[in-house]
Amino acid sequence: MDWKTTRIEALLEQALIEDRAASDWTTNLTIDPELRATATILARQEMVVCGLGAIPRFFEIFARLDARPNAHRRYEVVSHPEIFDGVRVHEGQALAVIRHNARALLSCERVILNLMQHLSGIATATRRYVDAIDGTGTRVLDTRKTIPGLRVLEKYAVLSGGGTNHRIDLASGILIKNNHISLGGGVATAVRNAIERRKKGQRVQVEVRTPVELKDALDNGAEAILLDNMTPAQVAASVAQIKAFLAANPGRTLPTEASGGIKLENIRSYAETGVDFISVGALTHSASAADISMRIVAEE
Repeated sequence: MDWKTTRIEALLEQALIEDRAASDWTTNLTIDPELRATATILARQEMVVCGLGAIPRFFEIFARLDARPNAHRRYEVVSHPEIFDGVRVHEGQALAVIRHNARALLSCERVILNLMQHLSGIATATRRYVDAIDGTGTRVLDTRKTIPGLRVLEKYAVLSGGGTNHRIDLASGILIKNNHISLGGGVATAVRNAIERRKKGQRVQVEVRTPVELKDALDNGAEAILLDNMTPAQVAASVAQIKAFLAANPGRTLPTEASGGIKLENIRSYAETGVDFISVGALTHSASAADISMRIVAEE
């Protein structure tokens, strides 16, 4: 089991513990422990689905936490073959059907919906941004602006929406940002130090805000450029400056990324500058939860 899987397992378990799902007094006092039921998860809006794979894991973890009789008897999760994470669905469409002990369904209902609503909201928002720049060749990136503890799942939701993951944490890549530059002696010094001290295989990306900073980054060996808080016209000029540099230095490659102030309404104007990537923090820090419900009925 890799670290991402381990982290996801811990997140799902913590969600059940936080809600004290194994101590659900209302359900325990009102529902027959032998009752079985069918739960249908429904999309209440057009959306991109994300989080289906967590459903069985929630019930498996719940079985370890719960001591109530019958609460972890056999269960079945069924979804149509054409519905999986990353698929766009319509309002009213059934996403999954769960057959299980009624107590288990009721105790896990809220955590399942909370997670699916949040992740599907991110996937849906990401798809809107991806669709907005369709045909330009530019790719949409996420950022590290995530809810603490949920980053692995939120970045998975971005992938489900058609986006691309930037580095997942501070150990996953070198990105020299404005504060590193101001504290590290300027662009040239920071870039040279990073290149000299890095581990083999690490790429040095540099955030720049002006043509002068861009020239310093290029001249001192930067291997990727982040164009920060620029207008589309400034990004286009910077891309042209980079292309001229590469023409004079054959053999070098320099992926470009635009970031800062980019919204759904203006993202296409940025993509049309020829930049390779556009990073959008709003994918994770501002996505609205998708509207999803669970309908539970007793089995005959």
